[in-house]
Amino acid sequence: MIRKLLNGDIDRVADIWLKTNLKAHYFISNQYWKSNYELVKEMMSQSEVYVFEADKIIQGFVGLNDEYIEGIFVSDEMQSCGIGKLLLDYVKDKKVSLRLNVYQKNARAISFYQREGFIAEKKGCKNRNSQPERIYGLAVSAE
Repeated sequence: MIRKLLNGDIDRVADIWLKTNLKAHYFISNQYWKSNYELVKEMMSQSEVYVFEADKIIQGFVGLNDEYIEGIFVSDEMQSCGIGKLLLDYVKDKKVSLRLNVYQKNARAISFYQREGFIAEKKGCKNRNSQPERIYGLAVSAE
């Protein structure tokens, strides 16, 4: 089931955020993610976040800022089970278009977003980690 984030969900969601970033972004210092943990928890409580819950356990979530996807995160044990696609499809139904940034070294995420119809719009952007990102966009058809 997908639903809006509740205040009581924040610790579980933040833990998924941290563990997923540590694993997927091996090319960025672990300390960067750990030092931003509390800030992210605070931001989540003020953001548009939807969680995927199964058997009363949150297994993934998507964070949005208008039409920008801040990220889709799925617990390690549930990755490659279709949860990321379910979350993405859910937000596709809510938005006219979507965009996001992906680290160029995160090949798994790039493959996922391209498979879901996102098209690279720009490349070579640098972020505060000095890691190049690529910007992807998707026009969501109104059906």
